[in-house]
Amino acid sequence: MRVLESGQGELIQPPDLDEFREWNRAKKSRKLEDKLMDEHEAIRRFVFDGCYIGTELYGTVRAPMSLTREVIRQGFKDLRVAGQGVLELDLWIAAGIVKKLDITYIGLEVYGVSKALRRAVESGQIESVTEWSNAGITWRFKAAAMGVPFLPIRSMIGTDTFRYSAAKLVEDPFTGMKVCLVPALILDVALIHVHRADRYGNAQIDGISGFAFEMARAAKRLIISAEEIVPTDEIRRHPDRTIIPYYLVDAVVHAPFGSHPGEMAYHYVRDEDAIKEWVEASATEEGTQAYLKKYVYDVPDHQAYLGLFGKERLDALRAAAEAAR
Repeated sequence: MRVLESGQGELIQPPDLDEFREWNRAKKSRKLEDKLMDEHEAIRRFVFDGCYIGTELYGTVRAPMSLTREVIRQGFKDLRVAGQGVLELDLWIAAGIVKKLDITYIGLEVYGVSKALRRAVESGQIESVTEWSNAGITWRFKAAAMGVPFLPIRSMIGTDTFRYSAAKLVEDPFTGMKVCLVPALILDVALIHVHRADRYGNAQIDGISGFAFEMARAAKRLIISAEEIVPTDEIRRHPDRTIIPYYLVDAVVHAPFGSHPGEMAYHYVRDEDAIKEWVEASATEEGTQAYLKKYVYDVPDHQAYLGLFGKERLDALRAAAEAAR
């Protein structure tokens, strides 16, 4: 296959599909084992300094925010990060724990670009940034899930996104067509927030499923947080909704309002005032650190974080979601 052009971005973690397959054989149990634990234990057991870690979904939708804050709280450093996040990745960058970044988009949506990201990149705090399209990085997860080293796609060709990626433009040996190849992406750790799960790790998602299916199958260690922990019989009533089967999961964390200040389809709307607070605070380094102190460092866990907002405010977010159904 003739390579016509190569992106200039760093391939942050070259995929080793045989090693990944062997990892799954040796380290992933097929037994129905109780994996329910709190966020402190889950993050302590499976995250480590320098790991290649990813978060699932994008915008403020179904973001694993409770797990995100715990990663910061435990003081991990030099993380290599992949995902399509907004608030969760913004917080990690603001906390200074990200070393390298496979980026699709980190912004504040209607509020503009990320000030924390700009400071971190321009200062050299983040050593390497490699760009991908939203679809491109999802297809990278899909390649890993399929056990193949790359997937051919037709997006990104002729763009600056390709130029700053680690993809390759090749000549298709069958037709001569120009095709972009995106390499498989294997994570050390993945964090995914879901609507419900049983204590073994069978997880279901309502509404948009994002790239949970692909990421769950492209990670060596998978931590899921769930709005509800339900009996396995409840999971089995709707098997078509089980995006993530138990044998992919290493830890299950009960986290009601686990996406806050983001939203959770059919459960609660996003907390606009809380998001605006971050937007305003992150405009300066001083404001950023004050925000992290209040909402991350000075609270011991997710329950204490929710206590800062109060039951009445959280109930209003849930009621707004119910009214919109």
